[in-house]
Amino acid sequence: MAGKPLAAAGRSPAATVAALNRRSGGTPPRPPRQVSGQTSTGSSPETLPNGESQLPALRVGCGYDAHQLEVGRRLVLGGVEIDHARGLAGHSDGDVLVHAIIDALLGAAALGDIGQHFPSDDASFRDVSSLLLLRRIRSLLAEHHWRPGNVDATIVAQQPRLAAVLPDMRRCLAEVLVLPLEQVSVKATTTDWLGFTGREEGMAALAVATVVPMVPAVIDQ
Repeated sequence: MAGKPLAAAGRSPAATVAALNRRSGGTPPRPPRQVSGQTSTGSSPETLPNGESQLPALRVGCGYDAHQLEVGRRLVLGGVEIDHARGLAGHSDGDVLVHAIIDALLGAAALGDIGQHFPSDDASFRDVSSLLLLRRIRSLLAEHHWRPGNVDATIVAQQPRLAAVLPDMRRCLAEVLVLPLEQVSVKATTTDWLGFTGREEGMAALAVATVVPMVPAVIDQ
């Protein structure tokens, strides 16, 4: 059966959109708002009537990191030391999970990446705990009026099996980020022997994080 034409002669664009929505059962999209003479889609800060800037409710960032496995190194993931024959190479403790989370938080706040804040040629960061770096990033976010909202991260490693230590990682991360435990998720997966992680040459981690605006304290006069 031939379909009906989408726009009949003489029909206005608004009427055409309404007809399409009736056919699909959908609702028309919310029209963009006019803010200070400009069209706003709601994805960027707006200017309120009193002239102040309103930040979006939250921002989202993603992070990724990978490190080679090396004999003679400790294996540290999410701030937890794990008994394993090899550890992750790196300028700091090589905690690939924390590094991915740091990049996700920095990306959400548009504050660069981990290499900009903790360069590998700075001797002061050699073998330092990555949880200390994460604590510094939390302070940096606060300086820019942001705080962590939640974290969801995945470790990619063929060996060792990590399920038993994931709760400890979550607790360490939640403590440093000052977040409730239910707002920190850490998972682990393998690639079924595919790629450099499958060959046990290294490990990788991916993270998604949100940051939310800090609410200024109300001071009673």
